[in-house]
Amino acid sequence: MRAARRQRYGPPEVIRVEDVAVPTPADDELLVQVHAATVSRTDCALLSASPFFMRFLTGLRRPRTQTLGTDFAGRVAAIGARVSEFQVGDKVWGINDLGARSHAEYLVISKRDSVASMPADLSFEDAAACIEGAWYAYSFIDKVTVAKGTRLLINGATGAIGSALLQMSVHFGATVTAVGNTKNLELLKSLGAERVIDYEHADFTQDDQVYDYVFDAVGNSSFGACKHLLTPNGVYISSELGPGWQNPFLALITPALGGKRLVFPIPIARTAFLEIMHRFVAEHHFRPIIDRAFTLDTIGEAYAYVASGQKTGSVVLKLCD
Repeated sequence: MRAARRQRYGPPEVIRVEDVAVPTPADDELLVQVHAATVSRTDCALLSASPFFMRFLTGLRRPRTQTLGTDFAGRVAAIGARVSEFQVGDKVWGINDLGARSHAEYLVISKRDSVASMPADLSFEDAAACIEGAWYAYSFIDKVTVAKGTRLLINGATGAIGSALLQMSVHFGATVTAVGNTKNLELLKSLGAERVIDYEHADFTQDDQVYDYVFDAVGNSSFGACKHLLTPNGVYISSELGPGWQNPFLALITPALGGKRLVFPIPIARTAFLEIMHRFVAEHHFRPIIDRAFTLDTIGEAYAYVASGQKTGSVVLKLCD
């Protein structure tokens, strides 16, 4: 089989597409033929080991996992002797943010890992685009109470996390102001934003409205810059660590001070999320947004494009027709 691999940390140029043996599932594992995956900001971070502390999870000097990829949608190709939850031919999806080895034509995954049956009426490409960004987005929603009457602002609403946050927030009844670029303003409105701010022509931190929540889905702002946008008991959540890695620290101290606070969005359990996302999709509350698709032959271009910060929604990697 063909797989996108690297032997060291670095830029997209370190990726090599190699021919390797199809893995054999152990007794408690599935062999999955991968039809689609995404290339995400998480994948780019794992590729470059940035920020540096990630090396303590993925390998200090060299990556412990050579094959790239964190999410997937595909079909079960074989099962181990102790697997009864799945059958050959089942459509499945899954995620492992530390590495699922899914940028390959096949992968093996334990039946106890984050793998589940995917919604039946989704294409593999759409299914893949429903996972990674939406997982982080739901981890924002899970930390607060979003309901009818909630007013919130989403910075970076056009990305995979932001577009999922927008749809989930609207579903739960919130009134959303979405920040995005000029070309995507109509998309944001179609996803349910009541108000949009074009960051190419305005600084959202200078907005004259206040919100119960400010969600920074790209992490290019800060609690200090957004604090005045919050109601007296408002909450700021960012997808990144913040300037000087301040967000985990502020998440510890701001609740103790009372009033406006920062919450750190520790992700919910991956398996639980797959169940939640299955319901969102099955009940037509979520529409995956796909910017463009790449193949293994152009995977370096996919990583470079995602790293540029210009993508809308998800970038899909097609591995099998």
